Amino acid sequence: MADPPSGSTTASIERLDPALLKLGGVVILGAIASILDTTIVNVALDTLARDFHTSLSTIQWVSTGYLLALAVVIPLSGWSVERYGAKPMWMLSLILFVIGSALSGAAWSANSLIAFRVIQGLGGGMMMPIAQTILAQAAGPARLGRVMSMVAIPGMLAPILGPVIGGLIIDSASWRWIFYVNVPIVAVALIAAWKGLPGGGGHKVHRLDVVGFVLISPGLALGVYGFSQAGNHGGFSSTSVIIPLFLSVVLLGTFVHHSLHTKTTPLIDVRLFKDRYFSASAGTSLLLGAALFGGMILLPLYYQIVRGESPLAAGLQLAPQGIGVMVASVMAGRLTDRIGAGRVVPIGLVVTLAGTFVFTQLTAHTNQWVLAGSLVVRGLGLGSSMFPAMAAAYNSLPRSAVPRATTAINILQRVGGSLGTAALIVILDTHMAAVVGSTAVTDISATSGTPPPVVAAGLAGAFGSTFWWVMGITALALVPALFLPRHRAGHFADETPVPGSAPALSLD
Repeated sequence: MADPPSGSTTASIERLDPALLKLGGVVILGAIASILDTTIVNVALDTLARDFHTSLSTIQWVSTGYLLALAVVIPLSGWSVERYGAKPMWMLSLILFVIGSALSGAAWSANSLIAFRVIQGLGGGMMMPIAQTILAQAAGPARLGRVMSMVAIPGMLAPILGPVIGGLIIDSASWRWIFYVNVPIVAVALIAAWKGLPGGGGHKVHRLDVVGFVLISPGLALGVYGFSQAGNHGGFSSTSVIIPLFLSVVLLGTFVHHSLHTKTTPLIDVRLFKDRYFSASAGTSLLLGAALFGGMILLPLYYQIVRGESPLAAGLQLAPQGIGVMVASVMAGRLTDRIGAGRVVPIGLVVTLAGTFVFTQLTAHTNQWVLAGSLVVRGLGLGSSMFPAMAAAYNSLPRSAVPRATTAINILQRVGGSLGTAALIVILDTHMAAVVGSTAVTDISATSGTPPPVVAAGLAGAFGSTFWWVMGITALALVPALFLPRHRAGHFADETPVPGSAPALSLD
């Protein structure tokens, strides 16, 4: 992407020109398939548990495995874009995603579905970081808040359309079509990318950090697996939990040491974390990922298990949160560009806490309008927090660091989502097991419809208790959010700064 001409005015540099908007439209079209698939599948988990005669602790890997695959492959995205160029890597990710989608639709068991979802995630994992890299380099920090709001469009639409589309498909056809529906979407996205993305950009770069990849990929996978096993074994004292968590810590610790001391360019540049704004963005994104993805998997299960709603009805119930996200993301992007993420994100987190609190008080008959209003508030908070926090990562970095920064931020967000999903399902399943006296969802998934009143009341309490953990994770995100930049962004550190912007920090 070309740098702005040296004689450009500040106003022209900051305008979202038609070429940038067109570029955003092309990458959004592809990204929407990946993000929609997350919310579509969440509505289907209860149906999948019944059809495959398995527990929620097992079937949640359909979502957790997908998120984990996203995190595992993200480290390759930054290097591959530098080596081969954004356009071919973007198209490769789309092709891999659609192959995984077709295989998932043909799955014959829970294990095969989980495996195919991992393949799907390997393609989907590269989409968002590549999209962010393309747009961040084209836009520059002065326009990054608004551009990240463009990237947020799939995220805005997914909570509205995903559950509704998923519920409609499951009610009227088969769950298999929640995966087959990706095929035509990706076909259009491939055509748009072929015609609309600029070619080139690849060049001979450093060799792939194979040692780093071998360390970080199993390290992340073992960490999430250890947390999920804690639910199956009633805590963290079992060797099936301790061993994978211990190995995860050893591998990730070794990776950090390797990243700091290797003579080649590391897969993830840990030195980025000495930039205070990047570190604050990374911490906020990690915790918000856990709160966002964890909450998204709990909500449709509450409506289906406790209230006996159909998948379509549950999907419609979730739409208010997406509306809140959509409204807030546009305004938050503009505010972030003007006054800095540090003044926007903390307020968004407080609003998220206010919207989540009602769900800690759930009963089997909580007023639907109260729930809908709370979801709107929660969506407003999330929309004001997630993408402004990610945009702040680039505030004082050089242009050359954008691919590495994008890689690291996306890994942390997806790891947060994976850990949040696994941990919250473990907590929920434990509380539900106490209600029914055995493995909760194994019993509940055997039947459909509203459970008996006494059981429904206990199950609602289990969901309420689990949402207290969502509250805690969200509150914890306030700590790094307070260190986000409180000024408008300028140029990248290796460009001419916009007057009035803060000086950039060096990574040397």
